[in-house]
Amino acid sequence: MPMAKTGARPTLFVSDIHLSAHDAELTELFLSFLAGPARSAASLIILGDLFDAWAGDDDLAAPFNAGIARALRALAESGTDVALMHGNRDFLIGDDFARAAGVTLLPDPSVREIAGQRVLLSHGDGFCTNDLDYQRFRAEIRKPSWKEAFLHKPLSERKQMIAKLRAQSEYEKKKKRAATMDVSLASVCEACCTYRATILVHGHIHRAGRFHHVCHESECTRWVLGAWSSSQGSVLAADDQGWRWLSTSP
Repeated sequence: MPMAKTGARPTLFVSDIHLSAHDAELTELFLSFLAGPARSAASLIILGDLFDAWAGDDDLAAPFNAGIARALRALAESGTDVALMHGNRDFLIGDDFARAAGVTLLPDPSVREIAGQRVLLSHGDGFCTNDLDYQRFRAEIRKPSWKEAFLHKPLSERKQMIAKLRAQSEYEKKKKRAATMDVSLASVCEACCTYRATILVHGHIHRAGRFHHVCHESECTRWVLGAWSSSQGSVLAADDQGWRWLSTSP
């Protein structure tokens, strides 16, 4: 995946990699990206769901998780700034992981000046406001009191609970219309206007694309990041030459 030669190193965006110890090919693809193309970037911004699940930073002792942290730290130490935003699968990532991985944790949403433009960054699930059941669930599990109580449970119990929640979520999604689980354009426009952003970048819905919106007499370009698979990664790049998709494969 060669980089275009420009006057400035690009900013790269990825999301929804869903790393797990059970998918060696996906892991190898992502590690190759970190050791290769990402080192030519000024910044790598991971917009959520780096992991398929994260039960708490005390799971950092697991060899797989520690290996991912080491690879991210190696990228950061090579000169690429690495920022990480929580997704719906790994919102329990905390300061211990961030220190081990050499990454900066970003709040959701965040605003950055990138390639001369005001860019709004989000995982994206907060824009799915038509899915009222999910938004109620999301609000509950993001409460500090819920997270504190959950993290006080034994690690093995937390992993069992996460597996059950995942199974329930997959069952519920089969009963919902695709439009219900998509982002609400009203919420997208509201966010772009509130943060005065000309560009919005998010993931979560797993459908890569570029969209143009006119919101209350202002305009916003929305880039949706694609999910990674064992055979293909999705990367968005921004630099002084503009915005473009990059793809990576084994």
